[in-house]
Amino acid sequence: MKDQTIADFGHQWTTYTKNDGFYGSVELLADILHPYLRPSDISGLSVAEIGSGSGRIVRMLAMAGAAKITAIEPSGAIHVLRENTKELAAKVVCVHSTGEAIGELGPFDLIVSIGVLHHIPDPVPVVCAAFNALAPKGKLLVWLYGAEGNKSYLTLLSPLRWITRKLPRFALPTLTWMLYLPLWVYIRICRVISLPLADYMNNVIGKMAPDKQRLVIYDQLNPAYAKYYSRAEAEELLRQAGFEGVKAHHRRGYSWTLIGLKP
Repeated sequence: MKDQTIADFGHQWTTYTKNDGFYGSVELLADILHPYLRPSDISGLSVAEIGSGSGRIVRMLAMAGAAKITAIEPSGAIHVLRENTKELAAKVVCVHSTGEAIGELGPFDLIVSIGVLHHIPDPVPVVCAAFNALAPKGKLLVWLYGAEGNKSYLTLLSPLRWITRKLPRFALPTLTWMLYLPLWVYIRICRVISLPLADYMNNVIGKMAPDKQRLVIYDQLNPAYAKYYSRAEAEELLRQAGFEGVKAHHRRGYSWTLIGLKP
């Protein structure tokens, strides 16, 4: 399952390589980090990212002023990551490995993993490696899919994912286009009626360009494995690795932004 998920994302990030607009902005980074960090807090820090894909978050971190960024990516998209960050070569180091490798790469002031750990069947070794890679008083910030707030969405998504796992890969973009119109309509209804996920529709995906909205659909249907964490599960994931002061924020009512401190 782990190898298949890595392969799925490798194909995704070698097919969809652009990170322009709101999708790749510091404004979106601020939304993800809130309320525990601001982009300005990253200025001057040595930062690592677990699961860098096509370099979207790496570029956000660079725009926020990180002094050095270590980008870890296990898939075949490593060449896309390098290409998309080549003008940042003075401050970005790309490592072609799984997240466990971070334990040998520190020390870092901050490690982030945004939208990655929920695709790893057993993320505990990765979180433990992140703990080891941090300097004392260093922080880990994680963003995860949430179980709370997603009941209606998962009722729809679960059967769709069952179907897409059986489809040939070339068929997924067609399905993505088919689902785009209902999403487009739903976003516009959410502007006037408070439906489930309206906060996310209005303030995140609704601000993205159409091609990035379709990419979000693709991203939801593509990977072989995805877990939606309860708050208790998410907090325990960090605590069992040794992190202290673990906090969880229910971002936009559908996901968890967590932070933990290395003593």
